[in-house]
Amino acid sequence: MSKIRSMSLTTRIMIGMFLGVAVGFIFQAILAGEDDYLIPPGLFSLPIKGFFVDGLFHIGGQIFIASLKMLVVPLVFVSLVCGTCSLSDPKKLGRLGGKSICLYLITTAIAITVAITLALLVNPGEGINLPSDAAYNAKEAPTLAQVIIDMFPTNPIDAMASGNMLQVIVFSLLFGIAMALSGSAGKRVAVVFEDLNTVILKLVTLLMNVAPYGVFFLMAKLFTTIEVDLIVSLAKYFGVVMAALAIHAFVNYTILLKLLTGLNPIIFLKKMKHACLFGFSTSSSSATMPITLETATKKLGAKNSVASFTIPLGATINMDGTAIMQGVATVFIAQVFSVDLTISDYLMVILTATLASVGTAGVPGVGLIMLAMVLNQVGLPVEGIAIIIGVDRLLDMTRTAVNVTGDCMVTCVVAKSEGQLDEDVFNDPDAAKDLEDYHKSTD
Repeated sequence: MSKIRSMSLTTRIMIGMFLGVAVGFIFQAILAGEDDYLIPPGLFSLPIKGFFVDGLFHIGGQIFIASLKMLVVPLVFVSLVCGTCSLSDPKKLGRLGGKSICLYLITTAIAITVAITLALLVNPGEGINLPSDAAYNAKEAPTLAQVIIDMFPTNPIDAMASGNMLQVIVFSLLFGIAMALSGSAGKRVAVVFEDLNTVILKLVTLLMNVAPYGVFFLMAKLFTTIEVDLIVSLAKYFGVVMAALAIHAFVNYTILLKLLTGLNPIIFLKKMKHACLFGFSTSSSSATMPITLETATKKLGAKNSVASFTIPLGATINMDGTAIMQGVATVFIAQVFSVDLTISDYLMVILTATLASVGTAGVPGVGLIMLAMVLNQVGLPVEGIAIIIGVDRLLDMTRTAVNVTGDCMVTCVVAKSEGQLDEDVFNDPDAAKDLEDYHKSTD
């Protein structure tokens, strides 16, 4: 047991992940299409699906996800208030917002361009038989005007309770600015928020120590229930999306980081593995946000005044992974339905997906809504979504890891441009090697 505890947190999470995958495949092989299978341990029998998959794995995984999401709103609110009120010049917020949104839009445009180009070279939709029961009911996307109106909360407590991150961000920014302009009263309140921030970060540390178990439960359930035959039948589509995600994470992001900051992209990628593991396991940028924020500040050296703004914003509007899925899916569906798209159609797809990443920010189920919007824009049948939705869960996990990487890359670029990046921390390979080490040092 002591040997396991001496391992790094990242190593323990990877062990939990691989064990979960192995257990999932073993259980799937045992079930072999059956509704359930009884394991006779001796005195009584345990059903694989009833006790393990829908019981232990489901409960453990959902508690882990719920615990992560529990931290998101208090962490974003307190951290963003602390960061905003510490700005010597509140006008910096305008610069931070402008730089962040522009960078997120640029990376999204690059992502979908790479995806479409790769898909056109590979032709993933050739030879796919259209299912006779293919059907998908798309939700209507809200107008841009409504999205902008909905950014401002009528009740900030309700926004926090419902997890409306754009409204929480706006209220936190306004509250932090008000504190900065309130003189001695604002300083007294700021001390309380700094203490709250320390306590919440300690809570993040406590939760991270049980992460290997949560990751095991999530992986074990997923790989027990995932339809391997479906992935095989859509292997070309699956492979193109994965390849495009890899190119975007390991090539596009590293080039942008090097060009815009001069920082070493290898160091950056090494320090991202912890947050990426969380993103892959949870399949949620919002649930991973506490870990992403810790990575940006403690491992990459970005000041909290920048990271507390760019990370929550990125978790809401950064759609790079989703844009890649949309680009490949558009080409795939066009080929399946034998629809020829012109260059102008593909340019329209790039423009629509890029602008929609901001225009639909904060909308639940935004990925499929954006895909339906893109397909409608170029006259493709929305029913095509039903063909790919079965393999989307595994791709969604990888997309989240890419999005988390993009959030931190943009944070480094913005922080560097504002003189708010500690390069000694960035270049230190042992900086918060395991994030809990940072908190141990503050005890």
